[in-house]
Amino acid sequence: MPVRAIRTVSAPLNGVGAFILQCKRLDFNYCDWAGSSKGMKEFLKHSLPAFAKQNPGVEMIVSPRPHKHPIIRGTYINGREKVICVRNLEHQQILQKAELLRNSAGTRLRRLRNPVSSVNESVRGIYSPFHGGKAHAV
Repeated sequence: MPVRAIRTVSAPLNGVGAFILQCKRLDFNYCDWAGSSKGMKEFLKHSLPAFAKQNPGVEMIVSPRPHKHPIIRGTYINGREKVICVRNLEHQQILQKAELLRNSAGTRLRRLRNPVSSVNESVRGIYSPFHGGKAHAV
């Protein structure tokens, strides 16, 4: 009877095996009547089809929102939502805001106390030219 190895299933690690886009859905809400939605309506006609083709992994939903300012709502795989109001913006600016929501991670912004974060701290400590033996002579 031959010996067979057991198959192992790899654990999903973001960034190691394959990149997983954090944004799973973008909702575009606009008003047919209000003038603040003029740029959004231009964006929906001209720029959204190309933007949706470039991002097949992100679900695009367009829905009217009567008597309200236009918004873009991003939903992320961690369950959070980010909303950006795009009233009175041109369609190119709205495209930039949609790309911003698509590229963001959905986590809260937090202040970094240290500019570099590491799992393994340095054994030697921080390098300084003032510590050590002799100075270099030229």
